[in-house]
Amino acid sequence: MRLWETYHRPASIDHALSLLADSEPPIRILAGGTDLLLDIRSGRTPVPRTLIDVTDIPDLKGISAGSDGWLRIGAAVTHWEITHSPLIAEHAPALRQACGLIGGPQVRNVATLGGNVAHALPAADGTIALLTLDAHAELASRLGRRWAPLGTLFKAPGEPAFDRCEEILIRFAFPMRGAGEGSAFARVMRPQGLAIALLNLAAWVRLDPAGAIEVARLAVGPGGPVPRRAHAAERELQGRKPDPATLAAAGQALHAEVQLRTSRHRASAEYRRLLLQPLFEQVVQAACGEAMGSSTMGMPELTHA
Repeated sequence: MRLWETYHRPASIDHALSLLADSEPPIRILAGGTDLLLDIRSGRTPVPRTLIDVTDIPDLKGISAGSDGWLRIGAAVTHWEITHSPLIAEHAPALRQACGLIGGPQVRNVATLGGNVAHALPAADGTIALLTLDAHAELASRLGRRWAPLGTLFKAPGEPAFDRCEEILIRFAFPMRGAGEGSAFARVMRPQGLAIALLNLAAWVRLDPAGAIEVARLAVGPGGPVPRRAHAAERELQGRKPDPATLAAAGQALHAEVQLRTSRHRASAEYRRLLLQPLFEQVVQAACGEAMGSSTMGMPELTHA
């Protein structure tokens, strides 16, 4: 089976955009390719005439801390790079934990954060973590560049809200960690599997000096048709200490707002509902522990029989 007709490896964004404009469709951007090539082989994605490999473009690489207080990650940065970055470990534990659970070592060595986002799956681990970090994405087209909140980039399962034949994801940015802030991520997975999680959850919190949650951000995957925040549960946490009563009330709000579905190959909606509360409590408590500087949570992954 031939997976493409023409392959390009541009060294600049302008060159990549020119190739997008001038090549015959169907066209696909290639970074790590771990999802794309599987989709082509399975028939979920038409065989493209043209592949444009963006992994040599300098603007899509690197992890840096800006003087403006924002941390930036190139869209072609691999999950391996993220899990081994001291900046990510310091400022975004949830993202480090999420990327450390994606696939196996071979996948993490080549799969990219941009590919995880552009694939637009509602349970994409890196995407779920980025949502709680208040991440924004920079995109480039022949009309120029623009920044957009991460949550606005998704239209439907597997379908981004931007045109992948006209725009290229360049980088992601989110505020660096401040005093009293922490984040965490965990997921439930089949013990023998490396596919999409049965359920994952990320949390970011800011605590006040008394230990109450001033601000909370939550995301559950798959919590609906597209990756998104759990705003009702966030409101239940804010202004309260993360005690059993608060976690129970916020958990009820979370159950009410997420749209858990049955997947024939992974889990039923009912089973996911049983998993949601303990996973939620584990992750919120871990994020609060990170905020207090006392977390012992590494890269947790619950399994089921």
